[in-house]
Amino acid sequence: QVQLVESGGGLVQAGDSLRLVCAASGRTSSYDIMEVRHMGWFRQAPGKEREFLASISRFGGVTAYQDSVKGRFTISRDNAKNAAYLQMNGLKPEDTAVYYCAASKLALMSRTASSYNYWGQGTQVTVSS
Repeated sequence: QVQLVESGGGLVQAGDSLRLVCAASGRTSSYDIMEVRHMGWFRQAPGKEREFLASISRFGGVTAYQDSVKGRFTISRDNAKNAAYLQMNGLKPEDTAVYYCAASKLALMSRTASSYNYWGQGTQVTVSS
């Protein structure tokens, strides 16, 4: 079983930057982690559905973004460290949400939450105006 742990959230002001980190923990040498293909970041604001933000292919060559964060957020990964990252620049109050990291065993990249097999517990990002 792959366990994902997010960190890096916090309270910032509009215009600031944050870098979220998603680290695989537990038995990272297990077969399960070798099955992980693409990874993604989602967020969920109070009273709203979980929404896709960005995804990255297994070796980082392909990325995809939701339009509202394109140009502000950058997803990356370091397979040697079993980690993924979300660099967030130019944060806005509407970016306030709990941010989740997810990993999928599917080869085809997806923006759909149900396509992801493993999820972190989330990290809170609050942006004040």
